[in-house]
Amino acid sequence: MKAVIPAAGFGTRLLPATKSQPKEMLPVYDKPSIQHVIEEAINSGVDDILIVTGRNKHSIEDHFDKSYELEYALQKAGKDRVLKEVRKITDLADVCYVRQKDINGLGDAIACAEKHVQDEPFVVLLGDSITMSKIPLTKQLIDVFNKYNKSTVAIREVSPDRVNMHGIVGGVNIHDNVYKINDLVEKPNWSDAPSNLAIVGRYILTPDIFDKIKQTEPGFNGEIQLTDALSKLDEVYGVKFEGKVFNIENRLEWIKSSIDFAMGDDEFRDDLIDYMKTFI
Repeated sequence: MKAVIPAAGFGTRLLPATKSQPKEMLPVYDKPSIQHVIEEAINSGVDDILIVTGRNKHSIEDHFDKSYELEYALQKAGKDRVLKEVRKITDLADVCYVRQKDINGLGDAIACAEKHVQDEPFVVLLGDSITMSKIPLTKQLIDVFNKYNKSTVAIREVSPDRVNMHGIVGGVNIHDNVYKINDLVEKPNWSDAPSNLAIVGRYILTPDIFDKIKQTEPGFNGEIQLTDALSKLDEVYGVKFEGKVFNIENRLEWIKSSIDFAMGDDEFRDDLIDYMKTFI
């Protein structure tokens, strides 16, 4: 199965940090946020990856490309551990790129991947959404997709005041954490929402989604919304996710994500805890 990572947006909520660099390249602890996303795909058994980019996103391509000058300098300096890490990034996966010429919504970004994925189901991982769980979220989706063979999305409960920030689904719980979805709405008001179950930013889509995107009129913000295209499919399933999700387009979530990943590093964990205690 191939993966598609949309990464073409401007990241305006994180300005001025994103004025000259993509939000997907902002560091989350010790690596760019998009590297965390790609590692989730790889840990789920997916290593054929298409990144949908836009203008001023060259640093994403550079990050996953080979850097001969840097590797030579590290080798000459005897920095073998760092050199190994740098080379590991290049060898992570087969990464290809396509440019979304006009920033016209997530649905339009997914449409850019049609030639790459062809007539096969594929994974979508949003480039500014990082998850943490024992079993990678993408792997959880793949397992459910293999059972039903229908488009599948990751969902989680959100508070009523955050409903209007997400695509929201309504559905029936059919087994453990699996829902059969019967309603999808992009960023509704709480009074109009079918539930408080929000789409997390991970999808497995069947190739018929491309025809549905072409049939979809501009919706929220005048853009082609993937949620609206999904609502046109005959069957969609949801997997309720209980792990952690960080939306990197939000400053507070960005900071929280770095703290969480740093807490998993035994070298700095105790020092970080001592430092945070100075603010309490």
